This record gives sequence, structure tokens and C-alpha cells, in this order.
Amino acid sequence: MSFLEIKTERLKLRPLTMDDLDALHQIWTDAGVRKYLWDDEVISLEETASVIEKSVEYFRARGFGLCAVLPLDDNRIIGFCGYWFFHEPPQLELLYGIITDQWGKGFAPEAANAMLQYGFEHLGFQEVLASTDGANAASVRVMEKLGMSFSKRKDSNGLDTIFYSLKREGFQNDKAHFAGQIG
Repeated sequence: MSFLEIKTERLKLRPLTMDDLDALHQIWTDAGVRKYLWDDEVISLEETASVIEKSVEYFRARGFGLCAVLPLDDNRIIGFCGYWFFHEPPQLELLYGIITDQWGKGFAPEAANAMLQYGFEHLGFQEVLASTDGANAASVRVMEKLGMSFSKRKDSNGLDTIFYSLKREGFQNDKAHFAGQIG
């Protein structure tokens, strides 16, 4: 399965490559992003590279992974969005994040909505899961804007975690345009 690009009203999403290493590392070490994504740890460039390598392999083998999020009129990566495995036992979840200087502009729900559409329409998912730290009110708002429903709240790996889900029949948005070859 190949995946080239998704375009929304204001954004384009494309699979991460090693060319994105420095930009993604900058986003992932941004204080606001790392607070919940990496439990406030400043990860190494090597760890960022390892995640990109795994994402490239996931796209090659499974048709999903993590995408760079860019404005349509700019080549600056402002975030990431995609599907990733979390928790024990591992479960596939929707993941998204935007660098702090772009917060409050609606980019996270726009990118995540496009990824939901991709998951349901091109990957055949029947349900998409997502989770966040209990204190991450902004991420909860994004999940609720996407139409996701609260599933449960529990301790996961020592952290208070909130889980949301969205079933395929509950997804009602088809705003994304899939450019290039998908499927």
C-alpha cells in the first residue's frame, strides 16, 4: 500500500522521512509538545530517528504510521499526525501534535480529522482509538471536536490516562482530499 499525500482546507499531510529529522526533533523537544507526548523528557535526535525509521517501515508494511503536517502554502513542518501503538498490550491509536507557536489555530483537529478519514476509508478501520494524559485538556478538546466518545479513564504505565474512541459509522466528515496514489 502506498500513501503520498492528504490535503485539507489548509494543510497537507505526508509520511515522515529521514529528511524531516531535525524539524520533527525540534517539535518533539518543544516544551509544550513534549510535556504530554514524551512525559516532559527531552528525547535525543537518535530516538527521533528511530521513530521515523519505524514509521517508514509501518507505512511500507501496513499503510499507516506518522505523517508530517505542513501548511498548504509552506514547507515548514508544524506538527505530526498518524497512527501509532501505545500502552500494554499495544493498541493502535490516533496521535497528533502541533508545535506551540501554531496552537489555537485549529490545525490539530483538521489534521486528525483527515487521518480519521484515511483510517476509515482507506485502511478499513471499524473503530479508531485515542488517549491522552488526564491533565491534557487541549487534547481532550480535540478528540471531542472529532466526534470521539469518552471510553474510560485508568492508570496506564503509571499515568492517569483518558481514552476515547470513534466507530466508523459515527464518522461523518469527508473534507480531506487524497492526492496521489493511496491503496
